[in-house]
Amino acid sequence: MTGLKAILTAMALAGILSTSLGEAQRAEKLRSRASSTCCATEVSKQSIHSDANRLGLVIGNSSYPDADVPPTQTVNDASALASTLRKDGFDIYLVQNATRDDMTRAIAHLKTKVRPDSIVMVYFGGFGIQSGGQSYMIPVDAKIWYEDDVRRDGVSIDRLLSELKNSGAHIRLAVIDASRRNPYERRFRSYSHGLAPIEAGKNALILTSMPPGEVVDDSHGSHSLLITALLNEMNLSTVSVEKIFDNTRLTVTRKTQNQQVPAVSSSPIDDVRLGPALTNAVVSSGQYKSLDRRS
Repeated sequence: MTGLKAILTAMALAGILSTSLGEAQRAEKLRSRASSTCCATEVSKQSIHSDANRLGLVIGNSSYPDADVPPTQTVNDASALASTLRKDGFDIYLVQNATRDDMTRAIAHLKTKVRPDSIVMVYFGGFGIQSGGQSYMIPVDAKIWYEDDVRRDGVSIDRLLSELKNSGAHIRLAVIDASRRNPYERRFRSYSHGLAPIEAGKNALILTSMPPGEVVDDSHGSHSLLITALLNEMNLSTVSVEKIFDNTRLTVTRKTQNQQVPAVSSSPIDDVRLGPALTNAVVSSGQYKSLDRRS
């Protein structure tokens, strides 16, 4: 009996040691995996960069409750443009189907990042309405019954560009794809078509889908003609942004046989180059923000 007890005791001890060894090995594997994951995350963060001098605000609005024909391409356009700008080193703030509060917060965020040497790109796709000689970007939650509501609920493009200048932005670029038929026009006693002239101050360049006072219907397809042409120009080669905007205007004009003639407004501007060959343009995903109100 004594010998049997000794054998059983030895077997029990062996089982305990085996279990402890197995648990220790599993713990070591988990620590190893955690260490590997930590290191990979750090490398990923270190390889994510954007040019602090290049800032962008991209807004695509399509879900307008009061619109008989919503501009369905604008959300796709905003996403595609944001992706291309990121490849050019822009720190992009992307907002889709933005309310007025969303737009106000996004603009405030952008202004906090502006430095004296900043190059700032602003894109708005959606409905734009002119009132009192200014052009307004319309949020998706705007409640517009009278022209005064445009100034209350809309966001002035002219004021935004002026505020960016006052914040110290060296160069201001704007692409405004908003020259659509006013969805609220039947509620107004009188109204003006399209956008008002947008003043391009010093070192500002503005591309609009149509000249002041004119509108255009959206084309077929997932992207607008304006943004399709713009992205093609930006991906083609590294040239000045003035050349890119002008080539975009010519391409759209030619493809539509003069049915859509985008407008470029500019003042003397320092040379700014966009394109895939930029040496300081590293793809950035760490600075990317997106807000979508579709849900």
